[in-house]
Amino acid sequence: DDGWISAGTRRFANYTNLPPGKYTFHVRAVNAEGIASTVNATMAIRIRPPFWKTWWAYGFYLILFVAGILAFDRYQRKRLIQKEREEAREKELAQAKEIEKAYRNLEVAHKDIKAAQAQLIQSEKMASLGELTAGIAHEIQNPLNFVNNFSEVSRELISEMNEELAIGTEASVQLARGIAGDIDQNLEKINHHGKRADAIVKGMLQHSRTSAGQKEPTDINALADEYLRLSYHGLRAKEKTFNADFKTDFDPNLPEVEVIPQDIGRVLLNLINNAFYACAERSRSAVHERTLSGLTDSETYKPTVTVSTKNLGDKIEIRVKDNGPGIPEEIKNKIFQPFFTTKPTGQGTGLGLSLSYEIIAKGHGGELLVETKPGEGTTFIIQIPIK
Repeated sequence: DDGWISAGTRRFANYTNLPPGKYTFHVRAVNAEGIASTVNATMAIRIRPPFWKTWWAYGFYLILFVAGILAFDRYQRKRLIQKEREEAREKELAQAKEIEKAYRNLEVAHKDIKAAQAQLIQSEKMASLGELTAGIAHEIQNPLNFVNNFSEVSRELISEMNEELAIGTEASVQLARGIAGDIDQNLEKINHHGKRADAIVKGMLQHSRTSAGQKEPTDINALADEYLRLSYHGLRAKEKTFNADFKTDFDPNLPEVEVIPQDIGRVLLNLINNAFYACAERSRSAVHERTLSGLTDSETYKPTVTVSTKNLGDKIEIRVKDNGPGIPEEIKNKIFQPFFTTKPTGQGTGLGLSLSYEIIAKGHGGELLVETKPGEGTTFIIQIPIK
């Protein structure tokens, strides 16, 4: 209070709603004449705030407030996360449905591709079989022609001999004996060429019996020589105007190697066919170049395919070399890819080299390499380990 309060006869004073703090209570005595004492009696009073207004209460309020904010934030975050999870789950379900749909479509496409690939592989095999058959037919036709010709001549000689024997003179008998000697020589030649045709058939039957994929000791030199001739005659049967030289350079010390003869034969047939095809292409170009350049016959291009073998100690090497136009550098790394071909549409499936690579690399643990120089030719190199 700013002023004194007269208490009268009361011995107390009332103060209400005092804010917390430090106070001093003053008491002064007054006599009957109204003269107050010069010295006050004092008492220090400290009023503490209620517990809900203390600093620790405010700290607790602050903690509650912060905790409330954190709880609200956590609740919001939890709702947001839950919402995001639900959205992500819905998105995942939608994506899963799309993936499942795409997978089904992919399965269908894969089946279609597999079917198409199988059909193309079959076409490639049939093409190789056709070329092989043409070569075999030509190989067998030669001895059969000899057999037929000598048989006809022998029949004529027998008729002539019978006529001489019917005359019965000494001279006619001597002539008949000479004719019999000629017939004997003819029969010897018929027998020789018959055995040659029989050997060709037996050789091909031998290869057909290895279709189960069983490896067996094989004379690579004989196999390479056989498929070189079959390839050449097969191409000649398809294209009468085609002509080329073919050479062999076989290592006489080449050991027999455990291979699948039919598969290695298919690889050799494919590589040799490609070599002859490259030579034919360059030969056609050479005719045009000769016309433009005025070259003489001795300066014209001579297509040549060479097949060679070599014993490298731990492996054998087969080289199929041609002097065709070579392979451009930009496509050299693509030639073993499935369905890649440089041939015109309808003349190649693009599977020959890729199948050959699989047969050598996966089927026999070897390597199929290529060396080429544009304008000079190409060499395919087969390397098969000796086990």
